[in-house]
Amino acid sequence: MSSETSSQFSVGIGGHNADQWHQVLETFADASVYQTRAYGAVHWSAGQLSHLTLQRGGETVAMVQVRILRLPLVKNGIAYVRWGPLHRRQPQGFDEETLKRITAALKEEYVERRGLMLRVLPPVFESDPFAESLKSAWSALGLKRNEQARSYRTIRLDLARSLEELRKGLNAKWRNKLNGAERNGLSITEGADAEFYSKFVAVYREMMARKNFETTVDVAEFQRIQEGLPGGLKMQVFLCEREGRVLNALVVSAIGDTAIYLLGATSDEGLKLKGAYLLQWRGIQWLKERGCCWYDLGGINAAQNPGVFEFKSGFGGQETEQLGTFEMSASRTSALCVRTGERLQALVRRLRSRRDRKMAAFANNGKSCSAAVNKAE
Repeated sequence: MSSETSSQFSVGIGGHNADQWHQVLETFADASVYQTRAYGAVHWSAGQLSHLTLQRGGETVAMVQVRILRLPLVKNGIAYVRWGPLHRRQPQGFDEETLKRITAALKEEYVERRGLMLRVLPPVFESDPFAESLKSAWSALGLKRNEQARSYRTIRLDLARSLEELRKGLNAKWRNKLNGAERNGLSITEGADAEFYSKFVAVYREMMARKNFETTVDVAEFQRIQEGLPGGLKMQVFLCEREGRVLNALVVSAIGDTAIYLLGATSDEGLKLKGAYLLQWRGIQWLKERGCCWYDLGGINAAQNPGVFEFKSGFGGQETEQLGTFEMSASRTSALCVRTGERLQALVRRLRSRRDRKMAAFANNGKSCSAAVNKAE
């Protein structure tokens, strides 16, 4: 189905199968794994997805994957866009008119016609040169930033520099550990097939058993996403090995101009031999070979996870923050239903977390008591 927005632009709803969607998606600089059909179908479900495209002169100049959630028995709900809409077509780059047109199409289809609350998390960071233009355009169209929603913070490494410049830009401590890793007899293998990902999972499970902490990351889910992605969009897996044993693993998604550090794992031996440093350095080399402009090192939180923050800070990248979450709703009922549901979900998560912490503390106390008895005997 399509509808005319002007004599120049037209909007299409649906009309692409997964292969067609992925083929067009590869032409956008702001594309990411989060806008792939594979991610949407696995992380949410295919039945919750809606797809909108903007054409000009028969060419797709913007596109967006939307998750639709409605409350049972009623029409109220939310249209959620994660890391979209995609509007920076290569090689043209940012075009404010295209951004306005795709945003107006989202508003017309999901807010005005379907009566949903629209929530958009754009693939744009405060340090991007077009960030202010996006904020201004969205404000004029009625999209307001949700100041209560926490923004994604990360460190981005500028890959436009030469490898020599990138190495010199590493933190001195980080560079020394990389030098040490290069002398430890480690080797790197890499690939995107199922065997590589399975080896990553094995190291990841070992790491999680050692650290014994909660996580929302589902590595099995990413494995199913990997299976659904076509060759050019698959995540790349890097493995650090010694004498046939996998010590460290890294999973990177390189779609569009920005690669994302998605998953990492380190064994006890890999930690001692500093394999993660060698692995990341090879990853940077591969991303430059692929033509990526930026390396997004994933979320950071200096207070809650200082060790990870220190490691990522050592790359010599720039700390930055995503623009945030923007919302719009023509229906007070939809907005009220969405916010009430989210408060209930947050309450359930807090209660479960409290329960899990108590159970973990009880288990640890039991181990301590058992250890004390054994020592006394």
